[in-house]
Amino acid sequence: MLTLVAFIVALGLLIAIHEYGHYRVAVACGVKVLRFSIGIGKPLLRWRGRNADTEFVIAALPIGGYVRMLDEREAPVPPEQLHRAFNRQPLHKRAAIVAAGPLANLLLAIVLYSLVNWVGMQQPQAIVSAPKVGTLAEQAGLRGGEWVQSLQVAGAEPAAVESFEDLRWKITQAALDGHDVRLSWLAQDARSTGQGDLRLSLLAGAELNQSALDRIGITMPWTPAVVGDLTPGMPAQTAGLQAGDLVLRVDGRSVKDGAQLRAMIRQVDDSQRAPAQQWQVERQGKILDIAVQPELLETPEGSVARIGAMIGGAPELVLVQKNFVDGLTAGVVKTWEVSLLSLQMMAKMVTGQASLDNLSGPLTIADYAGKSASMGLVQYILFLALISVSLGVLNLLPLPVLDGGHLMYYLWEGVTGHPVSDVWVERLQRVGIGLLLVMMSIALFNDISRIWG
Repeated sequence: MLTLVAFIVALGLLIAIHEYGHYRVAVACGVKVLRFSIGIGKPLLRWRGRNADTEFVIAALPIGGYVRMLDEREAPVPPEQLHRAFNRQPLHKRAAIVAAGPLANLLLAIVLYSLVNWVGMQQPQAIVSAPKVGTLAEQAGLRGGEWVQSLQVAGAEPAAVESFEDLRWKITQAALDGHDVRLSWLAQDARSTGQGDLRLSLLAGAELNQSALDRIGITMPWTPAVVGDLTPGMPAQTAGLQAGDLVLRVDGRSVKDGAQLRAMIRQVDDSQRAPAQQWQVERQGKILDIAVQPELLETPEGSVARIGAMIGGAPELVLVQKNFVDGLTAGVVKTWEVSLLSLQMMAKMVTGQASLDNLSGPLTIADYAGKSASMGLVQYILFLALISVSLGVLNLLPLPVLDGGHLMYYLWEGVTGHPVSDVWVERLQRVGIGLLLVMMSIALFNDISRIWG
């Protein structure tokens, strides 16, 4: 139920903001708006505005919306109303009305990101877990437990790293651009500093998917190698482990953090068996040696070992909060960065550099809506901001039937001095509808594969 409510609220809000952008600018330009509808299909609620020009409607299906304006191309217009018809407006007004919808979504994203910055949120500190051998992070000199202080892209000034999420975001941007970065960190003992180059240029031309992120090696924040809740009857309880045990060594190898310990547990030998392990743990100041025999679990990806216990404590948190000016500035920057990232991913999918598996549809969006809402208001606001950016960027694409397609028509009109002919508009609309149907089909297929595959 939470997923459904969160999805409907998100969709209704984003559609309302988008259509309100069109409506507000149309009224400001002197165009008569006949209907403002949130949703499509049978009207559930309807009322008139103060000037009675516009009918406001909430319809049955919250999967879209529209603003219907006075227009000679749709119906006859009385002579005394011609000056208020959309098609009679000068080019700059028509373009402004069309662009206002996507821009309203981008403005909403700025407000939402700024709101999170002003309120502040607890985020994991930029302390990295032990990277796997051979990853770019390991080659850069990271061993686990380092607190990354700053990140520098070649040719730019070092940028302070506020949190682990901020670190991952900056690395993702640099990887998409194919730029190496230099990390500066404080060692785990807090007594020494270090630097290392993350050679992200080695990923140039590769798809930035989970495999590429694993190759980078900075996947999770550092957490202590602590045993959490145990499942009755599973190997961890049978061996005598207890919640709160701090794991120091496994088979003589030092354990740096929870992520490394989980990887040690999951290992299977060449004969696809889960070998017995000798653990050294600290419990209430005492050092204990405990033999642990993981059990084998068959998964679609292969055999993995498990012990039936939560592994890893909570990461160290930091409050990321900004004043009004800095928060607003960061909101604008974040919206701009997410917009560019969205465009880059779309371009890579078109050119074949990124898989079409990255396309998401309504089922995935609904799933994330529910998950973010269950994590709290701040996470839900961040989800709304991300979807609002995506909606704004998508509608600005130069595809017929989208706002960006209409803007391309107006660009042609501005350059040539005459509008696109009705014949070409009809042809392009058909192409646009076909492309959208293909995209929607791929996105829906991806949704089904993710959720039920």
